[in-house]
Amino acid sequence: MRAQSENYVATLCVEPAAEDVSWLAAQATGGDTDHARWELRYARRALGLLTAQRDALDDRTASVVARALAAALARDPAIAAGKLRVAERQFNMRLRGYADALSNRAGEGSGWHLGRALIEFAGRRDAVSAEIVAHGAEILARYLGDGNLALREHFGAAVLPEDAVPSSLRQVPR
Repeated sequence: MRAQSENYVATLCVEPAAEDVSWLAAQATGGDTDHARWELRYARRALGLLTAQRDALDDRTASVVARALAAALARDPAIAAGKLRVAERQFNMRLRGYADALSNRAGEGSGWHLGRALIEFAGRRDAVSAEIVAHGAEILARYLGDGNLALREHFGAAVLPEDAVPSSLRQVPR
């Protein structure tokens, strides 16, 4: 599981696309591309850990992924010397914020809340257009999809007999 989690985390540590960084910088960080890049890094990693918590086949997966993420953060060359604690604190704030957004179905639904969380973490707290929030949500939906695909690739996917629906395999306690 350790090797699987390290390979999974490597996919979460891919640098964000330049166009996503440019977009977020223009919409939420006042042109600060370094800040935008960090927000997108944190978002991909947090959503990858949340995906492991929600969708993994083995209950241990999330904990081994969390350990691998912590190790990756500790050796990240983009984190300045002496700033690891700050980076860990910032990551944990994003992890909680994105978890809350994913569970929030109110109003426009969790997608809208994810997009809004990205914009707010990037520093923009004022009212923004629905198009900006939707674009942020699209980026994070892509990250969720990528994370889920990587999770299945590195940890396996559930395989059911062709003639069985998942609910038929559930054992009912007597």
